[in-house]
Amino acid sequence: MYKVLQATCENGNLVFGEKLGTELEGKQLKVILIQADVVESKKEQFFRLVEEHSFVLPEHYQFTREELHER
Repeated sequence: MYKVLQATCENGNLVFGEKLGTELEGKQLKVILIQADVVESKKEQFFRLVEEHSFVLPEHYQFTREELHER
C-alpha cells in the first residue's frame, strides 16, 4: 500500500495533516521524507520545460498510427 500524506515537523516530531486509519495499527511503516517546496520547484521546472518545447498543431491534424508504422 502506498499513501502520500502531508506532515509538519514540530519539535522533532512529524504531525500529519490527517489521521492514519486503524488498519495500520501495529504495522511497521517506511517513511520517505521529501521537502514540499523542493517537489514544487521540480514540478515548476517540468511545466516550464513542457511550455518551452510545445508547439501548435494544424487545426485539422489527425494522428494515424498506421501511417506512422509505414515509415
